[in-house]
Amino acid sequence: MTLAIFFGCTFIAFGPVFSLFLFTIARDPLRIIILIAGAFFWLVSLLLSSLIWFITVKASDPRDEPLQKGLLIFGVMFSVLLQEVFRFLYYKLLRKAIEGLVALSEDGCSPISIQQMAYVAGVGFGLMSGTFSMINLLADALGPGTTGIHGDSQLYFLTSAFMTMVLIFLHTFWGILFFHGCEHRRWWEITAVVIMHLAVSGSVCGVEPALSWNPEAPWDVPVPSCPCPPLHPGGKSSHHLLCNIFSPGLVDPGQFWQDRCWGLAAAAS
Repeated sequence: MTLAIFFGCTFIAFGPVFSLFLFTIARDPLRIIILIAGAFFWLVSLLLSSLIWFITVKASDPRDEPLQKGLLIFGVMFSVLLQEVFRFLYYKLLRKAIEGLVALSEDGCSPISIQQMAYVAGVGFGLMSGTFSMINLLADALGPGTTGIHGDSQLYFLTSAFMTMVLIFLHTFWGILFFHGCEHRRWWEITAVVIMHLAVSGSVCGVEPALSWNPEAPWDVPVPSCPCPPLHPGGKSSHHLLCNIFSPGLVDPGQFWQDRCWGLAAAAS
């Protein structure tokens, strides 16, 4: 059961982008380099935003809930804006690389166009973002346990896998649109990318799980009554990478649902 969930969620989340990589990127070494560099730029933006997040959380009062919620909103917005800044820096770097390739080529033409670079860079951003969004879930999907053993929804992992797949394609689309706006100086396209990125992240950031009291629960705590898993800030489900990786002490709104969703074998017996 656990292996089926693990491989099923993995193929749902990363199967489409793996197909794109296999048929459009893998045969060209230059595209592979651009893909890896794009993933690296996203990781650098994650590192900086996580550093700011860690400092602000440690410097604030963890018992002040309104303040923590405000810091969470600030962290999401800052992370999104920093990702777009690094997308712009990556565009400038690739633009310089094209000029160098043109100067070195015999026919005066670049072996790859800026549109192709935009597509590959977007895939790199999306692939790395999706990996960090799903890595903790996939680790938990290996068990031990049984999904929905306490009567909760069994769609938690499946929903997260589909959200990760959509996130990867959104980053690819945003990369193409962003590079096109930078190339033709259409600032409204760049603004549209930033607004869409903020909207997707903010729409999920404001979702809170509906809670109800279950008298038959083994613990005296509220349990979610919503059929779908609580969603995480920044467009991530289950584990927000900033919270879990760099500030694990902060309460994860999806963690309790997951603990209820996966019952340990000892608890089931």
